[in-house]
Amino acid sequence: MHTRDPSGIMLATLLTAILMAAVRPAQARVGQAEVREGPRGGPCFTISPREERLGTSDFQAVSVSDGRRQLWTMRMPPGRSFPLSFSMCVPYGGRVAALPRSASAALEAGRVYTLHIDARPRSHAAAPSYEARFCLARQRDGSLLVHQIVSSDRESHRLYGCLPPEE
Repeated sequence: MHTRDPSGIMLATLLTAILMAAVRPAQARVGQAEVREGPRGGPCFTISPREERLGTSDFQAVSVSDGRRQLWTMRMPPGRSFPLSFSMCVPYGGRVAALPRSASAALEAGRVYTLHIDARPRSHAAAPSYEARFCLARQRDGSLLVHQIVSSDRESHRLYGCLPPEE
């Protein structure tokens, strides 16, 4: 008859857990991006004031997707960057002449989009990436309003406030 040593099993289980934790890559914090109306209309992208207080990062790239495909991206050339701050805002479509970018697909009213900003942290508290969701919400007068979807927003029949108001 073979008996098992319970302390040996516990020790093996503990060692396995420690080894798995050591080889698992650390989950990097994803910071809060902010989407707002740009100076020429349409969305523009930055980091939240809270993220700026936590520490700045250097901008590397920005992209927008609709959950199925990437609609637009803009990247800094190697070796170049600028500090991210709440006061700066990168417009959708990349109307920043000095930065390489892809063509931008037209954004549609009532669809949810995901923003992703890649960055290089300057401090241990700064995030290496930032994300937000947004849409263009059609108003009663037919105009479009840039609407950021915050984490407390619940999906409803109005799709986070992205669909036209009911009459």
